[in-house]
Amino acid sequence: MSEEYDVEFVERDDRSARFLVRGVTPAFANGIRRAMIADVPTMAIDEVRFIENSSVMFDEQLALRLGLVPLTTPPAGEFVDGDVVTLSIDVEGPGTAYSGDLVSSDDLVQPADQNVPIINLKDGQRLEAEADAALGRGKDHAKHQGGVSVGYRHLQRVEVGDELSEFEDREPQIVRGVIEDDGELVSTSEFGHDLAERYPEHDVHVEDVPNAFVFHVETDGSFSVEELVTRAVDSIDERAKSLEEAVQL
Repeated sequence: MSEEYDVEFVERDDRSARFLVRGVTPAFANGIRRAMIADVPTMAIDEVRFIENSSVMFDEQLALRLGLVPLTTPPAGEFVDGDVVTLSIDVEGPGTAYSGDLVSSDDLVQPADQNVPIINLKDGQRLEAEADAALGRGKDHAKHQGGVSVGYRHLQRVEVGDELSEFEDREPQIVRGVIEDDGELVSTSEFGHDLAERYPEHDVHVEDVPNAFVFHVETDGSFSVEELVTRAVDSIDERAKSLEEAVQL
């Protein structure tokens, strides 16, 4: 990787973003992707103690569902491996038990969504349980994978060529992601991913921009995209330092 690189957001909201990174190698781009999926720790329910479960589901099935409920993850340094936060749930039918019914012992660790259904309870059925949430990483279990959709591809540059003759039919030319057109970043969704729609009267050439990659990232709500990316890069830096220290021994 070069010593300097640039980051530019193309699209962004609380849980998803598309951003461009220039000045990095393909290997480093893939390292960021893998770190976002596997190395950034998140909180998730790890152990469940059932007090009463008269629903139609076995305890093990409900424990699995509770473990997959995304939880907000505190800022780095607030918790370390081994720290536990207790959540409880007590719902009686008829009705549906939702993730929002989980009550946490720590305000920093809450269900990321309030409306994830856990179990539909009939009249007279009840679910009462306590659960321990702990830090973990996606490489150990998918429930700790904060980046639920992480991918990247080369930034593509468009060069507009000669004008087509009036008798020449223009075939569809499909591209997906983000293109660079005369220095401007354009999402291909703006023209239906078909360059023939954007440039109906010209021949168009597309080429990859060296060491420039467009990332598309979605999180499960454990934290924002910015936090996920930052922690991923930090984890790569920490591993690099550990390797450097090991080599010098």
